[in-house]
Amino acid sequence: MLDRLVYLAVRMVATIMQMFPINLNLRTARLLAALWNRLMPRHHRRACEHLRLAYGEQLSDDQIRRVAFKSMQQLTMLAVEMFFTPRLINLWTWSRYVELKRIEPALEILLSRRGAIMVTGHYGSWELLGFTLATLGFPLTAVMRPLDNPYLNRWLMDVRAKRGLELLYKKGASRSAGDILRNGGLLCFIADQNAGRKGEFVDFFGVKASTYKSIALLAMEHRVPIIAGYARRKSDRFEYELACNRIIEPEEWTDRPDPLHWLTQEYTAAIEAFVREAPEQYLWIHRRWKSRPRNERPTPSAQDERPLEASQNREGIVAG
Repeated sequence: MLDRLVYLAVRMVATIMQMFPINLNLRTARLLAALWNRLMPRHHRRACEHLRLAYGEQLSDDQIRRVAFKSMQQLTMLAVEMFFTPRLINLWTWSRYVELKRIEPALEILLSRRGAIMVTGHYGSWELLGFTLATLGFPLTAVMRPLDNPYLNRWLMDVRAKRGLELLYKKGASRSAGDILRNGGLLCFIADQNAGRKGEFVDFFGVKASTYKSIALLAMEHRVPIIAGYARRKSDRFEYELACNRIIEPEEWTDRPDPLHWLTQEYTAAIEAFVREAPEQYLWIHRRWKSRPRNERPTPSAQDERPLEASQNREGIVAG
């Protein structure tokens, strides 16, 4: 019953918002972030902790607080945009809202239909990234973790499927991912998730972060390139740039002594590079450094075991 009530409440809010222009709703979203910050300050504190861990003395306390709050605004704006994306982004209108930058080499790979893996982070609009590529006709499959609310999960899957975006549940994904790559498809991951103690630990902002091994293992097994890209907000309006900042070809890791570690570190470094260009668009409340290598003291945020719904409901989906 609670799941039904939450679903109905979300659908009612979405219906009301459709009565107003998207950019007016984004102003409302920024106000909601201020309310969120006031009612649940622990999330802002967590974001500040992660920023201090990543940047150290490079940012002042005022800068850290400002970036943390703008990161929360980014998330509330993203949530609102999800209601509008299927209506605003189609084959004839996408160029009004999305600018393609430095994407030519990636497009050559996608058009060759030889299979590829795309990675992004909790940055900008991971929803819009995949949604736009699917709208343009690329055979894209996003690996996701289903929402805990089955009604919201079914609705969200239907929204994404309207533009041909296919979804693959994270559990058991390795059994189907190979077929997608062999058929020349594009397999997409949000690749900055904590993978637990058994993950591959690589540097992210100079701090060891547990990262899933499956992305590198799939690329190595099927010898497909890994494309790192993002959809970055250009202003407080519904305006984005879609870009690729790194393509890792199979020839680059073939002769490495530890190709799995090198490959995981390389695409993680690509994610870090675009996060540094606009850190306020990263999801700093996400517990990226929660798991620690053995014999290392946990970070402050790793001791906070309470779930973060806003982060959990978006983990594992590269839809934009």
